[in-house]
Amino acid sequence: MHAKEKAEVLAQALKVLREGGVILYPTDTVWGLGCDATNPEAVARIYQIKHRSDSKSVVLLANDMDMVARYIHQIPDVAIDLVEVNDKPMTIVYPGAITYPAPAEGAEAKFDRYHLAYNTVAEDGSVGIRIPLNDFCIEMVSKLARPLVSTSANISGEETPRKFVDIPEEIRNAVDFIVDPRLEAASTGSASQIIKLEVDGRVKIIRA
Repeated sequence: MHAKEKAEVLAQALKVLREGGVILYPTDTVWGLGCDATNPEAVARIYQIKHRSDSKSVVLLANDMDMVARYIHQIPDVAIDLVEVNDKPMTIVYPGAITYPAPAEGAEAKFDRYHLAYNTVAEDGSVGIRIPLNDFCIEMVSKLARPLVSTSANISGEETPRKFVDIPEEIRNAVDFIVDPRLEAASTGSASQIIKLEVDGRVKIIRA
């Protein structure tokens, strides 16, 4: 894809994200459903698209550790070492996400760009974040200037689509924008490893 075409795709995706929409895009691993991770209404829509319970959490993308640090109360020291030596897609589950609590029933959820949406975070207050090994994703997150939701583009319980042709029509028809499939060439087609960290430095490998 030519640089001009790529820039146009990026601009369209960003416009949708800033307006609270949902995009379908190739990450550094598999195709993902994405939205502004600080917008609880947009996140709720992704759960609806996937027919998935919002009691679960989702993986987010950040462009660097500075962005991660803005949304986590305390970064365990070992996280810096892991990111520095990492050479394949790796999602780190951090403790202590910075977020507003879930709203009372019938109340409107609070949100701003400095707090993760309450429905991106697990019940224990942790959140999974990955710095993608993909220039397009890095640029998109950098220009959005806040984390981006990155959850697999499948109906909950069904197989994760590794290529665009595998994505169900129901998913494609439900989003506001589909990133040009030619950009999937930079994806591995495999899910990332997942490592959970505790404040005290304990490390748990959830998916190798």
